[in-house]
Amino acid sequence: MGGEASTWIIYLACLAGGYLCGSIPFGLVFGHLFGLGDIRKIGSGNIGATNALRTGNKGMAALTLAGDVLKGTVPVLLAWQFGPYAAAAAGIGAFLGHLFPVWIGFRGGKGVATYLGILLGMAPVGVLVFAAVWLAVAYLSRYSSLAALAATLIVPIAYLLMGFTAAATLTTVLTVLVYVKHHQNIRRLLAGTEGKIGAKG
Repeated sequence: MGGEASTWIIYLACLAGGYLCGSIPFGLVFGHLFGLGDIRKIGSGNIGATNALRTGNKGMAALTLAGDVLKGTVPVLLAWQFGPYAAAAAGIGAFLGHLFPVWIGFRGGKGVATYLGILLGMAPVGVLVFAAVWLAVAYLSRYSSLAALAATLIVPIAYLLMGFTAAATLTTVLTVLVYVKHHQNIRRLLAGTEGKIGAKG
């Protein structure tokens, strides 16, 4: 009984640690460090790398992307010492932290970069699966959002087929969260009003 209790304490600690790491709003931090102000006041109002790029500062956007990826990878790798499900708990925490960061009123990004960072720490082959599906769907449809939605749907299936049970469980949860966070994109896709890759305006 004591062993089960300590295991759950470890899982909860990994979840909490992942959340705090994922909550770091790198886009906001780097925006201020580069003298660009609050990036939530431009473009989509998002704190992620895509909106950071709208500032015109590619260096800041690249740092934001790297930060958003690493805040998914680092807690997962640190939690691996307690096993794959502890790593999965850290991954869920990091993702929730990015989507709902405590420091800025629980209004974060959409999580694709952090999702990739989590895959990198959990089972890197998932990044290749994601990239292959994203590129194929983006090429055929010209919709970035549809490509991300398709890729996140395929990754847990691929993990399950490859025998990565913990990674499959983790990414199933993350996929649900991605779909919830992209609800507006889904509505626009269904209505035919979603912006295509390369389209102006």
